[in-house]
Amino acid sequence: IIVTLRDYDAERLAAFTKDINAKYDELKARNLTLDLTRGKPSAEQLDFSNAILALPGVDDYHAADGTDCRNYGGLTGIKDIRALWAEALGLPVDNVIAGDASSLNIMFDLISFAFMFGTNDSERPWRDEPKVKWLCPVPGYDRHFSITELFGFEMLHVPMTDDGPDMAVVKELVKDPAVKGMWTVPIFGNPTGVTFSEATCKELAAMDTAAPDFRIIWDNAYAIHTLTDEFPVVYNVLELSAAAGHPNRFWFMSSTSKITHAGSGVSFFASSTANLDWYASYANIRGIGPNKINQLAHAKYFQDVAGLKALMQKHAGSLAPKFERVLTILEERLGDYGVATWTKPKGGYFISLDVVDGTASRVVELAKEAGIALTAAGSSYPLKQDPNDRNIRLAPSLPPVSELEIAMDGVATCVLKAAAEKAAAS
Repeated sequence: IIVTLRDYDAERLAAFTKDINAKYDELKARNLTLDLTRGKPSAEQLDFSNAILALPGVDDYHAADGTDCRNYGGLTGIKDIRALWAEALGLPVDNVIAGDASSLNIMFDLISFAFMFGTNDSERPWRDEPKVKWLCPVPGYDRHFSITELFGFEMLHVPMTDDGPDMAVVKELVKDPAVKGMWTVPIFGNPTGVTFSEATCKELAAMDTAAPDFRIIWDNAYAIHTLTDEFPVVYNVLELSAAAGHPNRFWFMSSTSKITHAGSGVSFFASSTANLDWYASYANIRGIGPNKINQLAHAKYFQDVAGLKALMQKHAGSLAPKFERVLTILEERLGDYGVATWTKPKGGYFISLDVVDGTASRVVELAKEAGIALTAAGSSYPLKQDPNDRNIRLAPSLPPVSELEIAMDGVATCVLKAAAEKAAAS
């Protein structure tokens, strides 16, 4: 019989509470300043790509087709980097655009353009709709939710499963013509690490929707961010949706932001020809083409898909030991008490930690008082409102292992203290 914290009698709970309070006092006395808030690459990871700073070279500024990358123009980006990325993700190069550093910027543009002007399948601009609703798999990516919040969309929760979003819920919600789209992170998702199954990808591509201009933002930010020696399958959802009669359904995003240098990488937007033409009709007015010198530098640095994957194995070598330590500490400190569950991702940048319902905010507060900064409770839900106050996103990538171990031991202490408080109050 497994006896967990919620099974303790009053005497045993009091003794446990006394012990964990003493551990917490010791934690606070260390005057720590540690940060697990965001999934930033470590300095070691950033160093992997320092050679890119010397590229493309003072006499080497032409793309393979002869384009002088120093000059204006070329909304779609240079084919050198587009072809490499298309091969890496299994997409046709003619349906891939290369932009500047952030795919999040393109996602914002896509929502903005649809809101102001409507999509190429819209009857009217989304701003003229009585209401716009958007599907949000939860827990999910906070910056996604911030965009649809800004535009005033009603964000509908969709529970996540081990295979991706709960498709029974999705198929029911898209019967409403006000539902115009959906956020997704289909490989090594933020924050769960879940990768959508092939069946889920096919269902999303084929399902009927009441809105003819329904769009799925397919944010493949972590498509090649493995923590092992295996790379995940990237399903060609553009092909799947076209075959199912919904060729314009997916807005497919990717970038090099956590591969080379964050903030100075290359972003990618892949979609149907009709969608790309629609996007270009507004993007060509917004700007006069991306930073082609930077795109050329990336193409020369990677050289080919093999070079790209070799770099990703270096990242895996840096990240995997950190994830292993976090998972080990969680198991050692929390495994016997029944107060938390957590994901065990094979890639990406995050671990999703679920604590006792009603205590996530308290855990984050206790950690802050002890000098450990965590992502705010509720951040992985629309409007930053976790209805169960249970989810905390952990980001192991930035600190060195020595600091990460201290931080995670402290987080475990905070989880146990908050759980003991909740048990005593019930």
